[in-house]
Amino acid sequence: MTLSAKLLEELRERSARIATAGGEDKAKARHELGQLTARERLNGLFQEGTFQEIGMHIRANPQGGVTKDFPADGVVAGTGYVDGRPVASFSQDFMVAAGTLGKMHAAKIVRAMQLAGRAGMPVVAFNDSGGARIQEAVDALSGYGEVFFQNVLLSGVVPQIAVVCGPCAGGAAYSPALMDFVVMTRNNARMFITGPEVIKAVTGRTVTMDEVGGAAMHAAVSGNVHFLAEDDAHAVSLVRRLLSYLPSNNAEDPPHRPSLDIDETPDLAIHDLIPDDPTLPMDVRPVIARLVDDGELLEVHADFAGNLIVGFARIGGFVVGLIANQSLVKAGALDIDAADKGARFIRFCNAFNIPLVTLVDVPGFLPGVEQERGGIIRHGAKMLFAYASATVPKVTVILRKAYGGSYLAMCSQEMGADFVYAWPTAEIAVMGAEGAVNVLYSKELKAAEDRRAKAAELAAAYRAEFATPYLSAGHGYITDVIDPAATRWTVVLSLRKAATKRETRPPKKHGNIPL
Repeated sequence: MTLSAKLLEELRERSARIATAGGEDKAKARHELGQLTARERLNGLFQEGTFQEIGMHIRANPQGGVTKDFPADGVVAGTGYVDGRPVASFSQDFMVAAGTLGKMHAAKIVRAMQLAGRAGMPVVAFNDSGGARIQEAVDALSGYGEVFFQNVLLSGVVPQIAVVCGPCAGGAAYSPALMDFVVMTRNNARMFITGPEVIKAVTGRTVTMDEVGGAAMHAAVSGNVHFLAEDDAHAVSLVRRLLSYLPSNNAEDPPHRPSLDIDETPDLAIHDLIPDDPTLPMDVRPVIARLVDDGELLEVHADFAGNLIVGFARIGGFVVGLIANQSLVKAGALDIDAADKGARFIRFCNAFNIPLVTLVDVPGFLPGVEQERGGIIRHGAKMLFAYASATVPKVTVILRKAYGGSYLAMCSQEMGADFVYAWPTAEIAVMGAEGAVNVLYSKELKAAEDRRAKAAELAAAYRAEFATPYLSAGHGYITDVIDPAATRWTVVLSLRKAATKRETRPPKKHGNIPL
């Protein structure tokens, strides 16, 4: 008995109708804005021929007040391969009921996430939705709750990446916020809890959408967005690049590609990057470029808290999470935003077995009434907590300044670093030389005819006596003082030796990070 040709034709027609939901005119309009359709986004993410859809024929719940047929219920979900590794994804379809979320829409998302958790594969979410489907009332809210619960359940188990490529308003914004990384397109996306109209009605203040929900604002001011994309295609490219550094789940190592040989040729050009005057700022980016493989750093939160740089790279083939003070911005001091940025990145790396490499050039925590009233103590403690609780390999290189509590907050030996190296230019002390002069040498300073010249002389004396790296090395706090030209191969060798690191902690449900 053969399968009826009529049944096969019906299957093809149903599938085609669902796959072309919204019609050619709507798809063309999106393309003119630089947007892709929901299925095109998935096609761009996955290797050709590997996508398998989940729930293509699911329909909206008619008991929830929905009488119109919504193809695929406004969301495309499934699994496929990215660079040979399985990934689960869902893509909300704004061309169908504005991508609004109802009970069955949420059920498809949850099903994909549950499969990701069981199979240990990353989740990529394309958010493009008008929000909760009003006619489904509390059923829509229930759907959001189920999605949020899955976000939390998967946190620290598999990487979760959200791509905001259209509207993402109200409660819908919390799912991306619960994920590990948020990519947002510059011109077509908006994300907010309350929009301009509500803000004006409640507060009387007139604001624009860009001010409260624009991608540039979230990338630079709120810190909600980790990567800013020019359009949908760029967003997909960023996701693929990010995945190339991440393991599929917390039970795997990252995709290391360790080189067979370690090149110990001194990188003498690095000497030219270091200012002769220790009070002058030093751009850490050229240093990073000489340290990492092929000079490639995938920077995270590039537009937010520029005084601290974080991102993914490979060093000697090993995937690392890199954290570095940037003294060109706020002298590299740690402030509230930098502490939040650093702590969250460190905790992600630790959850997914990614070694940490820290480059230190920090004068302290940023002083100021606003910082104190904003809770710099609580926020700074997040950095301490994150580093101390991390059990992955940790390599620290002190380039120049490392003063006071910020010396500890940037992963000193006491905070669990496996290797701590210092350049001869390193200054490790309770406080900076200029501040110490006023405390230790106030009489000499007052008696001097040329106070500026005397202050410089006393600062140099303080550095030589109290801040030299050899003092710290002599007390066993530094693994070694190294030639800056040897930094790369020293770090590579340390990563290779720490690759088999295993560290257990006292049993507990979880620590209580100072949120």
